Amino acid sequence: MQLFYNSELTEDQHQIQFSKEESRHIIKVLRKTSGDTLSITNGNGVLFSAEITIADQKNCIAEIKSVKIQPKRDYQLHLAVAPTKMNDRFEWFLEKATEIGIDSITPIFCDNSERRVIKEDRFKKILLSAMKQSLNCYLPVLHKAINFKTFLQQSHKGKLYIAHCEDTKKVSLKSQLSPKQSTTILIGPEGDFSTNEITLALQHNFTPVSLGNNRLRTETAAIVACHSIAFINEL
Repeated sequence: MQLFYNSELTEDQHQIQFSKEESRHIIKVLRKTSGDTLSITNGNGVLFSAEITIADQKNCIAEIKSVKIQPKRDYQLHLAVAPTKMNDRFEWFLEKATEIGIDSITPIFCDNSERRVIKEDRFKKILLSAMKQSLNCYLPVLHKAINFKTFLQQSHKGKLYIAHCEDTKKVSLKSQLSPKQSTTILIGPEGDFSTNEITLALQHNFTPVSLGNNRLRTETAAIVACHSIAFINEL
């Protein structure tokens, strides 16, 4: 199944009209024709099945035949991750985290951050592509990049963790996890969180955790954390 995306599609609609670019892709590239069925999501958990009625590569139109709601996971995962020096590493994290299962992502700028400018539009495109590839009907939310201290001052639900490499008292993330818990995890830059940042996080009720014995790159640590949450919630 190939999944298409239209953020404006609602459950009470009976027809969808594709943009010129999408129409060309559907008709000319994918060689779809009248009577063929398309699967479409609005990124909010709704899966639409639609039949092409007008196979025009400039103005493809399809009639919606059925609507299904994809069940939501019974937990929420929010990762706040420092952008990596090389953009492609952070983009890899976005793609894989979406495939594994994540609800929201916040890029955070830390004391040791080497990158303080991100390509938000490109990041959103990567999340969208990964959502469609994994046949997921929920598009992860990419929050605005903010300063680490500002992030801590916001309200966060569920369990709160900070993964860092300092040789101080920590617990294993694995030992802390239980199914159906909403979780927020902080992942630092290549140079790790500063001592002041770790202290500040603890003051905001974040629990310091270890992701294993090996020292991990930022994007690897984020994926390990993401997979750990998904694994503990596996049916």
